[in-house]
Amino acid sequence: MRSYLNRRKGVNNTECCIACSSCSDYHPADTEKEGLRAKLVEILDLVIGTVILVIPMVFTLPLAVERALYLISYVLIGRNIVLNAARNTIKGRVFDENFLMTIATAGAFVMGEFTEAVAVMLFYRVGEWLQDSIVDRSKRSIAQLMNIKPDYANLVVGDGIEKVHPSKVAVGDVIVVKPGEKIPLDGVVVRGRSSVDTSALTGEHIPREVGEGEQVLAGFVNQSGLIYVEALKDFDNSTVSKILELMENSRDRKAPTEKFITKFARYYTPGVVTAAALIGVVPPILWRQPFEDWIYRALVFLVISCPCALMISIPVSFFGGLGGASRRGILIKGGQYLEALSNIDTVVFDKTGTLTKGSFEVAMVVPAEGISGEELLELAALAESGSNHPIAVSILNAYGKPVEGEAVEEYSEIPGYGVKARVRERQVLVGTIQLLRLHGIDCNEADAVGTVVYVALDGRFAGYLVITDEPREDSERAVRDLKNAGVKRTVVLTGDNHTIGNSIGRSLGIDEVYAQLLPHQKVEKLDMIEKEKVNKKGKVVFVGDGINDAPVLARADVGVAMGGIGSDAAIEAADVVLMTDQPSKLVDAVEIANSTKRIVWQNIAMALGIKGLVLLLGAAGMAAMWEAVFADVGVAVLSVLNAMRIIKKPIGE
Repeated sequence: MRSYLNRRKGVNNTECCIACSSCSDYHPADTEKEGLRAKLVEILDLVIGTVILVIPMVFTLPLAVERALYLISYVLIGRNIVLNAARNTIKGRVFDENFLMTIATAGAFVMGEFTEAVAVMLFYRVGEWLQDSIVDRSKRSIAQLMNIKPDYANLVVGDGIEKVHPSKVAVGDVIVVKPGEKIPLDGVVVRGRSSVDTSALTGEHIPREVGEGEQVLAGFVNQSGLIYVEALKDFDNSTVSKILELMENSRDRKAPTEKFITKFARYYTPGVVTAAALIGVVPPILWRQPFEDWIYRALVFLVISCPCALMISIPVSFFGGLGGASRRGILIKGGQYLEALSNIDTVVFDKTGTLTKGSFEVAMVVPAEGISGEELLELAALAESGSNHPIAVSILNAYGKPVEGEAVEEYSEIPGYGVKARVRERQVLVGTIQLLRLHGIDCNEADAVGTVVYVALDGRFAGYLVITDEPREDSERAVRDLKNAGVKRTVVLTGDNHTIGNSIGRSLGIDEVYAQLLPHQKVEKLDMIEKEKVNKKGKVVFVGDGINDAPVLARADVGVAMGGIGSDAAIEAADVVLMTDQPSKLVDAVEIANSTKRIVWQNIAMALGIKGLVLLLGAAGMAAMWEAVFADVGVAVLSVLNAMRIIKKPIGE
């Protein structure tokens, strides 16, 4: 242990103190205090303003005193609204709810409706406060679900341990994780055994046993034993940092429905302001009716027209969908991808590591004439010793002996084909049959079920290995449930041979299989599938896990990466990350997307329906300011409450 426990002797307690105190992200006490102070001031204004409002309503006072009390009450309750309206008007943002409420209540004051002007502003402020509280609660709910950010790391320094900020831990350093603590960095266990809670990342609450040599991810919680973990990534590149970054960035990627509502409000609000002006002016001029009555109707019409129910509830619905997905171990990088998942035409799968376990085993070693099986396996193992590919790992595991590093003099990997190496002064090729033919080596294609790895020695065919891989337990169910959810077509794109690809496809119920594809050919096939889709407006989803899948993930309408064993390149290129490596999680993501879509359109229908009805009543003089405020703030609160259902119950509504 000492050899790697003696690494960071230069870190002292002062550095630890500075590291912890300088990170505002991890010590947001000042921000929280400011927010709490602002809320207390707001509540105090409302309480004092309400008390002052009640005095002239209960007691008979001189007119001047009464008006002064109403004005003081109005200033306390509505000053933030008036100030916001003034600031936004100066900046050119005129037609918002602040402007409309200010004009409506000021108009009521001018008309002598003092009680109604102040009371309506109070009702509006209370509604806004309640609405903000609901939205904050939904955000806190999601923040708690994603509460995986580690606060510190126990860094092994010499014979002792120092508590430091995770960003101070370098790759190769060893940290100690005690029972009950979060694992702060991605790493490998080098000492100890324990069970870890992975639910913050994967949504799965069954503990996982880990021991020496096993990988753990930042955000897991150590439950029982003391473990020593060697860091494989620094903090900025750890799983927890990437997840938090994805969740933060997802808020900026708006769905088409959100963008439509924003554009709609841009034209809707000036339109209703114009309509209100016509209501206040045209009837009195044409039919010689009292201006006062029609101006009041116009003011009511203005309050009703506020589009905040739409503007707030729709983004909150998508935000709730993203939070509901994260609870299930599904990270969706934005509302646009969540909405796209509700309209899927075709799902395209990679095979190895996606529909299959990716845990390969050498089932057969078939040498050519003049070479033994042991020699063939040794040559393949030595040539593949520089690769991290699962097939290479399976060959090394089958070889089962220490690899002589000096035996391999040259090594190069040929993506999609295999490897070329110089082993003990002899040229060795290990990979697909195309690799051998590319080098002018002729051989017959093996008739075997499994991945066939061909080996050539000094320009001559030396034999082949058959490697098997099993489908994941939930792959068949995932394909079946996707079809039940309305997916028209399922396809597999694989670099493996036709025999294996078709065998896996038949066993899982896949519609089409395209085999022996190189990475760029997968992109070409995806383009072809895009043109052939049944629903031209439907989306094409690609699900993959490896670095060679990154181009296809980026090209698809929605790229889905298997996050647990998936490569960093695949996760970066993807739009959705399944943290548990279960294909069936894609079905959950589709169901969450469908629930979100239903709630979004429920909110749109409710907001426009109620507003439309009350607008007609207001124009006809059958709705007062009270009904107007309900049509604005009340509907917004109802919409937000409806949206919160996705967070509480994301599946199966």
